[in-house]
Amino acid sequence: MPLVSVIIPTYNRVYILHKAIESVLSQTFKDIELIVIDDASTDGTSELVKSYAKKSKIPVIYWKNKKRLGPAASRNKGIKLAKGRFIAFLDSDDWFLPEKLEKQVKFFQQNLSYYLVQTEERWYKQGKRIFPKRIHRKAKGYFFHRAVRLCVVSMSTVMIKRELFKEVGLFDPTFPVCEDYEFWLRVSLKFPVGLIEEELVEKDGGRPDQLSATKGLDYYRTLALIKIFKNCFSELTPEQKLLLYREACRKFRIFFKGALKYGNLAKAFELKKIFEETFSHSILSPEKELL
Repeated sequence: MPLVSVIIPTYNRVYILHKAIESVLSQTFKDIELIVIDDASTDGTSELVKSYAKKSKIPVIYWKNKKRLGPAASRNKGIKLAKGRFIAFLDSDDWFLPEKLEKQVKFFQQNLSYYLVQTEERWYKQGKRIFPKRIHRKAKGYFFHRAVRLCVVSMSTVMIKRELFKEVGLFDPTFPVCEDYEFWLRVSLKFPVGLIEEELVEKDGGRPDQLSATKGLDYYRTLALIKIFKNCFSELTPEQKLLLYREACRKFRIFFKGALKYGNLAKAFELKKIFEETFSHSILSPEKELL
């Protein structure tokens, strides 16, 4: 039974997937398995992964979805297949530095009360090094107040104890994008995150096939805030309710204005209805600020 399961969800990334796979197989920590979830790719992903599986001493498990299900469902499948006590995720266009998993396992050995730990990362855009703004600095400790604003836990840097999923559930497959934002909101209500202040992951962005390039992301971010507000209402403190409401207002306004400008009226008024049904008792009204 491997101690760590690394899950890579991928879709039509054969041109770069080999870097992610090789970064896992070359880890200094060897008590691992690699699980690649192919989200119905139409390129040579299957042949690539199977070629690594044949020659690798580390177990490489390959699963292909019959139809495209999205990153949330793909990660969930990986979690269900995983045998390790610890789960690490790696996006198919990112890669680990060699000591990443070893240092995270040591963190858990030295910090028994933690259920998740992330590392710092290096950002590149089309091969050129960029430096994140202060607002993007990685979370440490309890982070709900920051998770409401944006993702401050990076999927490719985190390692999670399996037990965490029993407490907060898996990823929500109804979110085709922003599924990580919604997941970290749930996690941040219950758990602090550890931080290894070393750059142990590299990511190279700026490509059109990244989900972060999808338009209208604030539609799903607003839905995520509404979901937490409704489903966790009895657990939330008054301050947390206010934080959720204010950020939902902000993200709703951003999406609503853009949707009206570009003619996405159905989505605009669908979200407006959900928003009003959730926050009808609230004093503030984002619609007034739109007029």
